[in-house]
Amino acid sequence: MKKRRFLVWLLVALTLGSLYVDLPSKIHFKFDFSFGKNQLNWLKMDKEVSRPALSWSIGKYRFFRDLEIKKGIDLAGGTHLVFQAEMGTITSENRQAAIDAAKDNIEKRVNLFGVAEPLIQTSKVGDDYRLIVELAGVTDVNQAIDLIGQTAQLDFRELSQEATQAATFADFQPTGLTGKDLKRSEVKFDPNSGEPQVGLEFNSEGAQKFAEITSRNVGKPVAIFLDEFPVTAPNVQEAITSGEAVISGDFLLEEAKQLSIQLNAGALPVPIKLIEQRNIGATLGAESVQKSVQAGFIGLLMVIIFMAAYYGSLGLLADVALVIYGLLTLALYKLIPVTLTLPGIAGFILSIGMAVDANILIFERMKEEFRSGKPRLMAIELAFGRAWDSIRDANVCTLLACFILFNPFNWSFLNVSGMVRGFALTLGLGVALSLFTGIVVTRTLIRTFYRKEKIKA
Repeated sequence: MKKRRFLVWLLVALTLGSLYVDLPSKIHFKFDFSFGKNQLNWLKMDKEVSRPALSWSIGKYRFFRDLEIKKGIDLAGGTHLVFQAEMGTITSENRQAAIDAAKDNIEKRVNLFGVAEPLIQTSKVGDDYRLIVELAGVTDVNQAIDLIGQTAQLDFRELSQEATQAATFADFQPTGLTGKDLKRSEVKFDPNSGEPQVGLEFNSEGAQKFAEITSRNVGKPVAIFLDEFPVTAPNVQEAITSGEAVISGDFLLEEAKQLSIQLNAGALPVPIKLIEQRNIGATLGAESVQKSVQAGFIGLLMVIIFMAAYYGSLGLLADVALVIYGLLTLALYKLIPVTLTLPGIAGFILSIGMAVDANILIFERMKEEFRSGKPRLMAIELAFGRAWDSIRDANVCTLLACFILFNPFNWSFLNVSGMVRGFALTLGLGVALSLFTGIVVTRTLIRTFYRKEKIKA
């Protein structure tokens, strides 16, 4: 009994939490009551309420979710870029490894900007190695090029011995400390003034280099260059031997974030140059998306009506479980976050239909147990236990198909299309979650609220 009560409250908490996550970020309440010529001002409301984003920290790591649905490039439009790697200094046997490393580095940079589900692929045309980048929601081509950087060679420089007080950035010379030595950069806040700062953390080799550089440049500037362009030139206050440093100044928060992103860009193992760029419009458009959502809603409504009409009170409990399933699934999409494309929406709609399959198997098994004269409680437990094998096998087969379509290890002999992967991801998440709702949620609801001694055969 205590376990059942705990499960009920757990479901209530999960449902309310999912409902909070699923709500739009801004909700507009407007209510104006009037009776004849009289207007009751105390019943009048016109207010917009903003739901705060989720933010939490674990040690030095900070997680942030704005709880907005991320749209793929087919829904939101975006930018298509093609870069060519300059392999002149790379031996033939190392070229594939170099282009793969460049791809991984660009993925890290794009993720720093929070771009939804970027499509980043490598290709070989003749002897040319290329990187194809598609960024959903980024419609400014120049912004996308700046985001990725053409070569992104980051290095730290110090003033030459011949430099005078009127020195310019041309008087700075390389120190050997580069982006490869930088472990991470992040925005921090001065504990005394609360002003934003940019923190630096070097790896072991970089910490040693940085200690030597700061020791010989106390009171002097050390410049940071990205693609031969000076990013910043802070003055060294003291020798830093810990491998961690802070760049302070009159930063605005956005300026500090931008500098941190630039520093995190690191260094590509091979220079790349842009050879093609174009904007991609939202190919489906708002009307197509709206019709897809309407079709999904109609299908869901038909399933709910069928379950209630055919199975009665049991069907109503299954419908409640299905609504909880929908809330949990959408909340999961926002929390991960999952980028929705039209195939992804199709996967979600398909998973809703499949979520009912477990309930049908259980209810049909329950009919058989009732017909054999089993008591209500025994029939319910036997139905769930004996239907589990069929439910497990069916869902494992679907999850295996989703794994093959998603191709998480990027095997060349399997699919690598972002659209197909979006479908596999939403379907796989939906099927996995349907196991929870079909067994745990439905069983808890039936144990708690179902009181009939027999079910219509």
